[in-house]
Amino acid sequence: MLPPLAELPGLDGFLPGSRATIMLDVVFVAMFAVVPLMGWGIWLVRARRNYALHKRVQLTLGIVLLLAVAAFEIDMQFISDWRERAKPSPYFGASEGVNWVMRSLYIHLFFAIPTAFLWIFVIVQALRKIPNPPRPCAYSRPHMFWARLAAIEMVLTAVTGWIFYCLAFVA
Repeated sequence: MLPPLAELPGLDGFLPGSRATIMLDVVFVAMFAVVPLMGWGIWLVRARRNYALHKRVQLTLGIVLLLAVAAFEIDMQFISDWRERAKPSPYFGASEGVNWVMRSLYIHLFFAIPTAFLWIFVIVQALRKIPNPPRPCAYSRPHMFWARLAAIEMVLTAVTGWIFYCLAFVA
């Protein structure tokens, strides 16, 4: 028999019907804000040609994501035992030889790890090669290529993260 939720390691989350920790819940909910804000930041530069606000939005998102991921990883690696919280899920055990929770985690990490490096690369290169105040320049085309790839990766990271969360902590 599993221990009551309050006896599991880490601080309990706030989303009803979930066994997740507070940091898992924060990241789960935050991605519902990050993806549209990222899209808004892209729209600012594409439709409005507001390069300065685009830069502020994307830098702010980058900093917030860096801090959130750092806090999340500290919680997952050193404080909470997410596997213990995921054990009640019917997808955690080897159902028909497949642990869907672990498989969804690996798929999520396949997108999440490169996304982190891509965002760092895009931000550092933009800060180095785009003039201040920001405006179109010789680096604009490469920036659009890498930023587009980073945005797609961020959406895939969010979607696969939501799937993992639901399989592990809601089901």
